[in-house]
Amino acid sequence: MALLPQDSFKCPYLQLAPMEGIGDRSFRKAMASIGGFDEAVRDFLRVPRQAHSQSLVRDYEPEEIAPIPLAAQIMGAEPEAMAEVAFALERKGAHRIDVNCGCPSSTVTGKGAGSSLLKEPKFLHEVVQAVVRAVSIPVTVKMRSGFEDTALFQENLFAAQESGIAYLTLHPRTKVDGYGPPARWDLIAEAKSLLKIPVVGNGDILTVEDALRMLYTTRCDGLMIGRGSIMNPFLFHQIRAHFAQKTYIPRWEALSLYFDTYLATLAEAGAPVKTCGSKLKQLFSFIFKDARLLDRRQALLASSHEEPAQFLQSAKMIIEERFYASA
Repeated sequence: MALLPQDSFKCPYLQLAPMEGIGDRSFRKAMASIGGFDEAVRDFLRVPRQAHSQSLVRDYEPEEIAPIPLAAQIMGAEPEAMAEVAFALERKGAHRIDVNCGCPSSTVTGKGAGSSLLKEPKFLHEVVQAVVRAVSIPVTVKMRSGFEDTALFQENLFAAQESGIAYLTLHPRTKVDGYGPPARWDLIAEAKSLLKIPVVGNGDILTVEDALRMLYTTRCDGLMIGRGSIMNPFLFHQIRAHFAQKTYIPRWEALSLYFDTYLATLAEAGAPVKTCGSKLKQLFSFIFKDARLLDRRQALLASSHEEPAQFLQSAKMIIEERFYASA
């Protein structure tokens, strides 16, 4: 059985989750500027039935956040097309291919992809196995606990494992759950007890205490964090520091670098000023969910600034004042 690596202090493998929309290139570059995680997964590439693989893989840059590795994620419901795109991604330099079996979006599931694959374990196996056979690099699966319910949970686990994947990442909510009810960590523990391959836990890791509780209650082999890393960009550092028996205090200089990188990456991509401003507000809508910042959240998000830099400066001042240490 392949094992996920740990650092010298036995901190588990830490991954930045793929997130459609907010988890784009600008967010990944911003997170990479401050680091703390071992690997990131790119938001999914949609693979239609008549896929032109060379066109699709243009959006994937394996060195995007180097030296941190960036895995490619693909999502589709046509085994042959998925295999072709996976092969093209490997040739482009991908070190790992992740198969999305969890996206709950109706526009995705309506085409039989994402979490729709959880309706038919045999077909899930067929799709994933086609990808495994097409490449020589590791293939993994990120899945939810089911579509409408968890009736096929175990069947889907075994279908994924038997396809030949290296490990499985579980977000223990169904498609119908969306992001609403608490993630069922007991299902991660169940997956860990049933499977011979490593299991990465994902869902509701917002603090160091959450991360430790998931590791203790599920015995999972690694952690994947999405929304928690948006709310607190230094969460990975804090988890790692706990295992090193140290205290990690976020510095203002690092936070400033994070936001400056985010804005600079958007500008490099040619995003209009209005788009930059909207995306900054989206980012801050998560950060200002912190209890120490909630009382200023609505006023900040409702503010109007013609330039994103002005909005960024006003938000920075609030955060510096209440949250982060100065040099």
